[in-house]
Amino acid sequence: MTTSSHVLRGVRILSLALNMPGPAALMRCRQMGATCVKLEPPPPRGSPAGTSGDPMGHYDKAAYAQMHEGVRVDTADLKSEEGQRALHRELEKTDILLTSFRPSALDKLRLGWKALHTRYPALCQVAIVGAPGTAAEEPGHDLTYLAAHGLVPGLELPATLYADMGGSLMASEAVLKAALHQRERYDGSGDPHPKGICIEVALSDAAAYLALPRRWGLSRPAGAVGGAHAGYRIYPCKDGRVAVAALEPHFAAALCAAAGLADTDMRAMFAPATHQAIAAFLLAQTRADLDRLAADKDIPMYAMAA
Repeated sequence: MTTSSHVLRGVRILSLALNMPGPAALMRCRQMGATCVKLEPPPPRGSPAGTSGDPMGHYDKAAYAQMHEGVRVDTADLKSEEGQRALHRELEKTDILLTSFRPSALDKLRLGWKALHTRYPALCQVAIVGAPGTAAEEPGHDLTYLAAHGLVPGLELPATLYADMGGSLMASEAVLKAALHQRERYDGSGDPHPKGICIEVALSDAAAYLALPRRWGLSRPAGAVGGAHAGYRIYPCKDGRVAVAALEPHFAAALCAAAGLADTDMRAMFAPATHQAIAAFLLAQTRADLDRLAADKDIPMYAMAA
């Protein structure tokens, strides 16, 4: 058994996408067997040798390196004629183009879908944008898309780049759709003059999808996985904290038994007294105690440092 199938073997992807979502999507495609090439802009003038033209190469070199493992990275200034020639040399042998520019920026680079489709009828494009439709021209980032969908409830930053990473998965899903479209054309029964497709992926849509449990109420404070259920919470312990996910009745029963509570039905798991009893029990335990308890009693929990 392998950890990643090679369903994209034989598919050639050219990426012009920078920062996080595009490179993360390209990493996923590479893991699925695609041949991946990326054209980056030249680094800022006066930069040390080996400097990336992708801002991610400056934000976090280790993250950049992991996302580009196995990817051929070249430099091309797409605003220059020489860079345009380099781009089109690659496009001539590309199956799927991955971009992350605003539509107006693509038009300025003569890479709008109409122009691309006219010159390369069989080419497919996956275009990552911030928001769908005309909102694709509006400025935004992971944080603003999460905030717009209720995923930034306090003053702390989210633990990860949810919209960017969710968008990267949607983009790799779109690449799979484009690859399937191409394979259907070449199976001997398709159009002898195949036409490529363009699929738009919006990061705001990724945020909206990730926000569905909150919109449904599941992850709000009164929801079962928002803190109302005593078996699904973060609690302090003697030397740190513990994530408890004893949501199903048999897990909840095991947790309650460990805490010295009588058999508890589902309604009681929402009662303040149950919360208080479980909190008091866990506060008296060390992380090592809780690790042993989790293993011995088959309770889903994970002890963490403070």
